[in-house]
Formats: sequence, structure tokens, C-alpha cells
Amino acid sequence: MGIDTSQPTELIDSHAHLDDPAFDADREAALARAREAGVAAIVNVGYDEARWASTRALVEAHPEVYAVLGLHPHEAASWDEALGARLRAALAGPRVVALGEIGLDFYRDYAPHEAQRAAFAAQLGLARELGLPVVVHSRAAEDEVVATLAAAGVARGVLHSFSGSLETARRALDLGLHLSLTGPVSYPKAEHQRDLARLIPPGRLLLETDCPYLAPQPRRGRRNEPAFVRFTCEAIAAARGEPAEAIGRATTENAIRLFGLNIA
Repeated sequence: MGIDTSQPTELIDSHAHLDDPAFDADREAALARAREAGVAAIVNVGYDEARWASTRALVEAHPEVYAVLGLHPHEAASWDEALGARLRAALAGPRVVALGEIGLDFYRDYAPHEAQRAAFAAQLGLARELGLPVVVHSRAAEDEVVATLAAAGVARGVLHSFSGSLETARRALDLGLHLSLTGPVSYPKAEHQRDLARLIPPGRLLLETDCPYLAPQPRRGRRNEPAFVRFTCEAIAAARGEPAEAIGRATTENAIRLFGLNIA
């Protein structure tokens, strides 16, 4: 199964990690393949201080790449006021469109829960102060994440690579948040992901690869890359019984609106 590069709808990969070492051998080629596949913009997420620099380098070199910068919950134990000040400075850079990925991860437990909660709360405050949307990571903590966002009054943002319950999805949507889906929506046994695809209103849905992870079914087991976001679009369209062009158009408009992307 190949990518239909003749399809006119431009897509946006709203969450990528192109600065990952998995792309060191062919990063420029991966970007070229994305352009050929009709990917108009890539939002690259720098989730710790080292990745802020590598994400900025991508943004400087490629006009179709935008930056999201923040501290991932796995790294939450390193959060302090000095790091927060450096993040504030980094967020002032060119084409930085959101703060993230932030949140809670009680599955891996790479950082103490209280440290995760403190870093999450501090970064939500920074996002409110700077008027930035947030990109939120949640694993085995979806209910608490949504409750924290509600208590903080955060309505501009996205729960990325969402796989929580339908009820949690409804609560997030009620807050005004977007939800994004990844390659697993195309897996034969991932019926819950397709239930989510049918639940999320077209105006709140985003596409992402989360590359190099979570490759869609036609590339499953291999490295993911932004060009493959079209497979995810097609799987969501099939689940909803709608044309892929309609899903592509809606998700592109949503990403442009949420992140303030300047897409010609």
C-alpha cells in the first residue's frame, strides 16, 4: 500500500520528533518525502532542554517546521525555577506555537508523581501567562490530567496521541480541548481508537505521527515519519465513513487555528 501523493488535500503532522536520533541518517530525505506526500507543516515537539535546541535548529532550517517546547513528565524531576526561566526564554523564539509536551505519565513512572504534578502545574501557569496553547501527554493518568486542566481553566490545547476512555474524551471536549490520533487507529484490533475517531467532532480533531513511534498499519513495526500521517487520515475517514479529503481539510484547518500556523 503506497501513499497517494495525488490527493490534493494538504495535511499537517501536529506532533513529530524529527530531531530524534532515528532520523540522523536521512532527516532531509524524510522531510522531502513529507513534502511529496502533501504534508504542508510539521509541528516538532522538543520535550526537554536538549531537544529545545535541536527543535530550534530544525525550525531555522525548514520553513515548514514549527516548534513546541516544554518539559515532558518523564523529565519532571529536573524542573526548578531556573529551568522554568530558560524555558520562558526559549518560548520567545521564532515559530514557537505551543508549550509542550507536558502532563502526567503514571505508566512508566520515570519521575515521582508529585514532581510530575508540580512541573505540569508550573508549565500550565507559564502557558496561560504567555497566551500559548498546550500540548499534553497523558498515560495512565487521563482522569487527573483532564481534572487538572479543568481546575487550571485551560481550554486551548490538545491531548496528543489520545487513547483514554470515551468518557474522558467527552470531558476534554467539553473543556474546549482538541484530541489527536496516531497510527494505531489503523490497527486491525484497535476498535477503541476507531470509536474515538467517530466520537471526536471534526472541528476538534488533529492528526499526528508522534514519529519515530506509532507507525500506522501499512508501515507497522518500522520507523514512523511525517509522510505517513496520510495513512492515519485515511483510517479515520474509513472509521467515520467520510471522504479522506474532508478529514484532511478539517484537521488542517484545526491545526492552523489552534497553533496559529502561517500556511500559504
